[in-house]
Amino acid sequence: MNIAHLPQMPFSSTKGWEEIERSQPSVAKVFFLLALPLSLLPPVMLYYAGTHYGDTLFQGGSAKPWNLIAEIFFLVEMMTFGAMGWLIREVASTYKAEITLHDAYLLAAICPIPLWLSSLSLLLPSLPFNATASLIALGLSCAIIYHGIYAFCHMRDETLAAGFTYTIMGAGIVAWVFLMLLVIVPI
Repeated sequence: MNIAHLPQMPFSSTKGWEEIERSQPSVAKVFFLLALPLSLLPPVMLYYAGTHYGDTLFQGGSAKPWNLIAEIFFLVEMMTFGAMGWLIREVASTYKAEITLHDAYLLAAICPIPLWLSSLSLLLPSLPFNATASLIALGLSCAIIYHGIYAFCHMRDETLAAGFTYTIMGAGIVAWVFLMLLVIVPI
């Protein structure tokens, strides 16, 4: 898998996706070399932002147990990865689309990359900037899901692919909101 193709993946159902299908990287390799390192970014950045300027982001932010929040955040991310691969496969069967379990987990590892990278916005103590970066990342992740489903399932019906995507996006947004609540709700 060529990292240079990642910026094209939210905007194309062919660029990058064809290479992944051809090379068939193992899910373990993609997990350990891509998903795991990138999924460490949000907890680390939350800990950094919370301990350095938590009150700037929201009232009472500095008093939160940021080490515990970071640990829980990471564990929930890992559970979400496992659940999303399974969900993609199950939704595919509901839509009479074919996707291998391997490809479902590849898509589950690739689609949150913009969200993971958006956590770098926490280097700046600006809630509007952080929220904007997160929303843009969420949109890019949804686009990756759409194009990934279109590519891996070899779909030709855009409406069917969109319905499939909305189902996966709904579950992903619920998981994302839950993760954000971990940060905002007092522990």
